[in-house]
Amino acid sequence: MADTKREIERKYESDDSGLPDLTGVAGVAAVIDKGLAELDATYYDTADQRLAASSITLRRRTGGSDAGWHLKFPVAADVRDEIRAPLSDQVPSALAGLVRSRVRDAELEPLVRLRSARDVRHLVDADGGLLAEVSVDAVRAERLTARGGAAEWTEIEVELADGRDPAFLDKVDKRLRKAGVRPSRSASKLARALEETGGKKKHRTPDRTEPVTAGDHVLAYLRAQRDAVVELDPAVRRDVEDSVHRMRVATRRMRSTFRTYRKVLDRAVTDPVGEELKWLAGELGAGRDQEVLAERLTAILGELPPALVTAPVRERLHSWSQSRSGDSRRRIIDVLDGPRYLALLAALDALITDPPLRKGAAGKPSKVVADAVHEAFDVVSGLVEQGLATSAGHDRDLALHEARKKAKRARYAAEAAAPALGRPASELVSSMKELQNLLGEHQDSVMSRGSLKELAEQAHAAGESSFTYGVLYGREEQRATAVEEELPGAWERMKGGAGV
Repeated sequence: MADTKREIERKYESDDSGLPDLTGVAGVAAVIDKGLAELDATYYDTADQRLAASSITLRRRTGGSDAGWHLKFPVAADVRDEIRAPLSDQVPSALAGLVRSRVRDAELEPLVRLRSARDVRHLVDADGGLLAEVSVDAVRAERLTARGGAAEWTEIEVELADGRDPAFLDKVDKRLRKAGVRPSRSASKLARALEETGGKKKHRTPDRTEPVTAGDHVLAYLRAQRDAVVELDPAVRRDVEDSVHRMRVATRRMRSTFRTYRKVLDRAVTDPVGEELKWLAGELGAGRDQEVLAERLTAILGELPPALVTAPVRERLHSWSQSRSGDSRRRIIDVLDGPRYLALLAALDALITDPPLRKGAAGKPSKVVADAVHEAFDVVSGLVEQGLATSAGHDRDLALHEARKKAKRARYAAEAAAPALGRPASELVSSMKELQNLLGEHQDSVMSRGSLKELAEQAHAAGESSFTYGVLYGREEQRATAVEEELPGAWERMKGGAGV
């Protein structure tokens, strides 16, 4: 079973002088010698170093206090998430799954072996609490591939103790710099090993250029969304908060871009990819939609006075939520492990590498991109006006829901256009987001009322009172009515600030 640790550390160059005196660091009461540890780590990657290209490291290490498999993902400068698994001969399946979106069908192979003699010190406060672990590592690196070389160096590593303020590392940094120690030129031992052990680097060439044409801007946006899907894959597998929603949004942005910028990209090619993105979004949303709806119903139930809760509503709501969500998480993992998902990732790569450009792709963004954004806004405007002109009820609900979906499309179109069009597009993004949120509240109310009706019928069939469900239904009707009353004025304000 893998577990995760947030690692906050800094690395420094070192020479034969060893570790400077750190007793003068503010807050440090003592520097405790923890002795010498011998570490032996083998790093794994694909033949073309796909993990290294993304600053991800996967290693099998023996020695020290945390022997086992370690998979590290970059989070921010000096910050990485380390996922650990017990020692074994083969790459653990739990870790292999977390890098599958990058590795795809390639094999993970031993790439570099690092043997380190680690001289460890603990920096502790007046109560004996650990502030940070500082080590001087004498490293020998050996490339395990053909014609690979070897290298040796010494470095200082400072790792913040769990729960401590990262600002403490600034204090240690100040002391080390004063002693003449400088930050490492490499972000990790593996990065330095790859650089110093020779051999031709096989990192994939980044497919990024400064956007000039309309096609450049559209492809840059698509590339960012493709990258988001790949990068969020491990987070979805680890059930990181909001990761499923964010991946789903990335798929929606790509589908929307295919449709909006049809004069830039040939839909005969993008439509099949869009259908696969729709499939993936549906699989991701199966549990998500139910989860959001259950959270909403639980929240409005909590707003009621106890006297209005006349039946085991909470228990029934919980059972309803569990029965609907079922094994949705297991299903998502199965989807991410399946061949259809890998085929989709490959199709996205191919589309971005060799895009099906139409004549409009060579045009000026100020013309082609701007026209597409204006068209998307006009569609939203028409639907909102239609919804406002429709009598309250089912038809208005449908019209406003359609307006919400098109508001998303206009927002994504403006996001893609923002680097080219600047402030007008950014203002449209803000306006469409506001409209989307407002109409989203309305649609959530519509969906909640449908679920409450279903729950009331179940309660009645079980001989329970359905009174509370009726009260909740009435409150949701009031919320929808409030949105409908607010919408005309809000829409006029949004149009004025939309920048189109």
